[in-house]
Amino acid sequence: MANSRFYGTGRRKKSIARVYLVPGTGKITINKRDIDDYFGLETLKVVVRQPFAATGTEGKFDVLVNVHGGGFTGQAGAVRHGISRALLQADAEYRPALKKAGYLTRDPRMKERKKYGLKAARRAPQFSKR
Repeated sequence: MANSRFYGTGRRKKSIARVYLVPGTGKITINKRDIDDYFGLETLKVVVRQPFAATGTEGKFDVLVNVHGGGFTGQAGAVRHGISRALLQADAEYRPALKKAGYLTRDPRMKERKKYGLKAARRAPQFSKR
Protein backbone atom coordinates (compact mmCIF):
# COMPACT_ATOMS: atom_id res chain seq x y z
CA MET A 1 0.00 0.00 0.00
CA ALA A 2 2.49 2.61 -1.18
CA ASN A 3 -0.29 4.97 -2.34
CA SER A 4 -2.64 5.44 0.59
CA ARG A 5 -5.62 6.72 -1.43
CA PHE A 6 -7.53 4.62 -3.98
CA TYR A 7 -10.08 6.02 -6.43
CA GLY A 8 -13.04 4.51 -8.26
CA THR A 9 -15.88 5.98 -10.33
CA GLY A 10 -19.25 4.29 -10.06
CA ARG A 11 -22.34 4.84 -12.19
CA ARG A 12 -25.94 3.64 -12.15
CA LYS A 13 -28.93 5.14 -13.98
CA LYS A 14 -28.35 8.93 -13.75
CA SER A 15 -26.11 8.73 -10.65
CA ILE A 16 -22.35 9.23 -10.67
CA ALA A 17 -20.23 8.51 -7.59
CA ARG A 18 -16.60 9.48 -7.06
CA VAL A 19 -15.22 7.16 -4.39
CA TYR A 20 -11.96 7.45 -2.44
CA LEU A 21 -10.72 4.64 -0.18
CA VAL A 22 -8.29 5.54 2.59
CA PRO A 23 -6.90 2.95 5.06
CA GLY A 24 -8.85 3.44 8.27
CA THR A 25 -11.59 2.09 10.51
CA GLY A 26 -14.52 1.56 8.13
CA LYS A 27 -16.21 4.98 8.35
CA ILE A 28 -18.34 5.75 5.28
CA THR A 29 -18.93 9.44 4.45
CA ILE A 30 -21.25 10.38 1.57
CA ASN A 31 -21.42 14.07 0.50
CA LYS A 32 -19.83 15.06 3.85
CA ARG A 33 -22.56 13.22 5.78
CA ASP A 34 -22.42 9.87 7.57
CA ILE A 35 -23.99 6.94 5.70
CA ASP A 36 -26.68 6.61 8.39
CA ASP A 37 -27.73 10.24 7.83
CA TYR A 38 -27.58 10.04 4.03
CA PHE A 39 -29.38 6.76 3.32
CA GLY A 40 -32.53 6.25 5.38
CA LEU A 41 -33.26 2.68 4.27
CA GLU A 42 -31.22 -0.13 5.81
CA THR A 43 -31.21 -2.02 2.48
CA LEU A 44 -29.34 0.83 0.76
CA LYS A 45 -26.68 0.80 3.49
CA VAL A 46 -26.29 -2.97 2.98
CA VAL A 47 -25.92 -2.44 -0.80
CA VAL A 48 -23.12 0.09 -0.22
CA ARG A 49 -21.24 -2.30 2.12
CA GLN A 50 -21.55 -5.40 -0.14
CA PRO A 51 -18.10 -5.09 -1.82
CA PHE A 52 -16.39 -5.11 1.59
CA ALA A 53 -18.33 -8.23 2.63
CA ALA A 54 -17.41 -9.98 -0.64
CA THR A 55 -13.69 -9.26 -0.20
CA GLY A 56 -13.53 -9.56 3.59
CA THR A 57 -12.24 -6.01 4.07
CA GLU A 58 -14.85 -4.65 6.52
CA GLY A 59 -13.29 -2.02 8.77
CA LYS A 60 -10.04 -1.73 6.80
CA PHE A 61 -10.90 1.35 4.71
CA ASP A 62 -12.55 4.71 5.31
CA VAL A 63 -14.75 5.68 2.37
CA LEU A 64 -15.16 9.25 1.10
CA VAL A 65 -17.84 9.64 -1.57
CA ASN A 66 -19.12 12.51 -3.72
CA VAL A 67 -22.31 11.40 -5.46
CA HIS A 68 -24.82 13.35 -7.55
CA GLY A 69 -27.76 12.72 -9.87
CA GLY A 70 -30.61 10.25 -9.76
CA GLY A 71 -32.43 8.93 -6.70
CA PHE A 72 -31.28 7.15 -3.58
CA THR A 73 -31.37 3.63 -5.05
CA GLY A 74 -29.35 4.66 -8.11
CA GLN A 75 -26.88 6.50 -5.91
CA ALA A 76 -26.43 3.46 -3.65
CA GLY A 77 -25.73 1.32 -6.73
CA ALA A 78 -23.27 3.89 -8.04
CA VAL A 79 -21.43 4.01 -4.69
CA ARG A 80 -21.20 0.19 -4.66
CA HIS A 81 -19.77 0.21 -8.19
CA GLY A 82 -17.24 2.89 -7.25
CA ILE A 83 -16.15 1.07 -4.07
CA SER A 84 -15.64 -2.13 -6.07
CA ARG A 85 -13.46 -0.34 -8.61
CA ALA A 86 -11.44 1.38 -5.87
CA LEU A 87 -10.90 -1.97 -4.11
CA LEU A 88 -9.40 -3.30 -7.35
CA GLN A 89 -6.86 -0.47 -7.27
CA ALA A 90 -6.05 -1.34 -3.66
CA ASP A 91 -5.48 -5.05 -4.42
CA ALA A 92 -6.00 -6.83 -7.77
CA GLU A 93 -6.55 -10.16 -5.96
CA TYR A 94 -10.08 -9.00 -5.05
CA ARG A 95 -11.11 -9.19 -8.73
CA PRO A 96 -12.47 -12.80 -8.82
CA ALA A 97 -14.67 -12.26 -5.74
CA LEU A 98 -16.03 -8.91 -6.98
CA LYS A 99 -16.53 -10.19 -10.53
CA LYS A 100 -18.39 -13.31 -9.32
CA ALA A 101 -20.72 -11.15 -7.21
CA GLY A 102 -21.33 -8.87 -10.22
CA TYR A 103 -20.17 -5.64 -8.58
CA LEU A 104 -17.74 -4.68 -11.37
CA THR A 105 -20.39 -4.72 -14.10
CA ARG A 106 -21.95 -1.36 -14.91
CA ASP A 107 -25.74 -1.84 -14.86
CA PRO A 108 -26.79 -0.72 -18.37
CA ARG A 109 -30.51 -0.31 -17.62
CA MET A 110 -31.63 3.28 -18.20
CA LYS A 111 -34.93 5.14 -18.38
CA GLU A 112 -36.60 4.67 -21.76
CA ARG A 113 -37.31 7.86 -23.67
CA LYS A 114 -40.83 9.17 -24.23
CA LYS A 115 -42.17 8.69 -27.76
CA TYR A 116 -44.39 11.13 -29.67
CA GLY A 117 -48.05 10.20 -29.84
CA LEU A 118 -47.78 8.53 -26.43
CA LYS A 119 -48.15 9.87 -22.89
CA ALA A 120 -44.96 8.15 -21.67
CA ALA A 121 -42.40 5.71 -23.08
CA ARG A 122 -45.05 3.05 -23.77
CA ARG A 123 -48.24 4.41 -22.21
CA ALA A 124 -50.79 5.13 -24.96
CA PRO A 125 -53.61 7.68 -24.62
CA GLN A 126 -56.88 6.24 -23.34
CA PHE A 127 -58.92 4.64 -26.11
CA SER A 128 -62.67 5.04 -26.42
CA LYS A 129 -64.72 3.43 -29.17
CA ARG A 130 -67.30 6.26 -29.06
